[in-house]
Amino acid sequence: MKTLWRDLRDHLRTDFRPDLYLSIALWAALLLTVNYYVDLEDSYIDTFQGDPRWPVMYFALYATTYYVSVWLWAHFHHRPDIWRNREFWLRSGWALLCYSAYSGFYAHSEWSRQLFDGQIYVFAYYCLHNLQSALTIVLPLYVFYKLIDPYPSSFYGMAPKRKGLILYAILLGLMIPLITLASFQPDFLASYPTYHDTNANEFFDVPEWVTALVYELCYGWDFVPTELLFRGFLVIGMSRVLGRGAVLPMIVWYCAIHFGRPLGEAISSLFGGYLLGVLALSTRSIWGGLLIHIGIAWGMEIAAFLQRAGN
Repeated sequence: MKTLWRDLRDHLRTDFRPDLYLSIALWAALLLTVNYYVDLEDSYIDTFQGDPRWPVMYFALYATTYYVSVWLWAHFHHRPDIWRNREFWLRSGWALLCYSAYSGFYAHSEWSRQLFDGQIYVFAYYCLHNLQSALTIVLPLYVFYKLIDPYPSSFYGMAPKRKGLILYAILLGLMIPLITLASFQPDFLASYPTYHDTNANEFFDVPEWVTALVYELCYGWDFVPTELLFRGFLVIGMSRVLGRGAVLPMIVWYCAIHFGRPLGEAISSLFGGYLLGVLALSTRSIWGGLLIHIGIAWGMEIAAFLQRAGN
């Protein structure tokens, strides 16, 4: 654990510049203000749901958040060569295409109508919505890893490593009281639990906890591609180009994918994304991030379930 804290200290010593970090904070604050003031994602971008322009709108949002952040880092570190680096454009462009396709994917809606003649449409929709990342993120990243990446050492941190797992477990434990406190807030209960009774258990003639478990497993899976892309591909993979500078642009984009969530969750994603990014760079593994990410997600689900049961 001491090794990882030393790695975090070393990262800050090497990468931290007050002007850069302040500029990134102001850029993130501007994005948050615009989104939550005009409700950019929910009231505008998501009106294109099912339209071919939907993933294009997400691409524009994510490309803006990411490339402005890279520009800030390159400016303060005097690295104009980044913009002439073919590998940078290839990696960043591939990541943007993958996540924009994931965010604007809607074929699972039709699949849900066809499955069991649409009798469990809602349940199938939410399960397939979480599973579609296997097609839109994991498969494209694997193709890049096998056919394009010039440095194929491991699949972007997917190789299991024990380093740091104790620290990750401690960090997860520290989140429990915060999740408990958040579960008493109205905006939290408006978003969680993400599972809702769909009568799928009646269709399959099983207890509801069975369909809830199936849903939660699908929900948990969806965090694997998220960690793979943001901490694996955009930090471990992109560090070949940006070095330690891969972390800051990643966290601003990572914050943007939380624009449809409560404001507090979007803000906390900046700090959580930074810590997970630095530790992923240190350990060259995303397994600790998966432990925290899935643990927090399921923890929020459980807390919301308990609140609903108590009320």
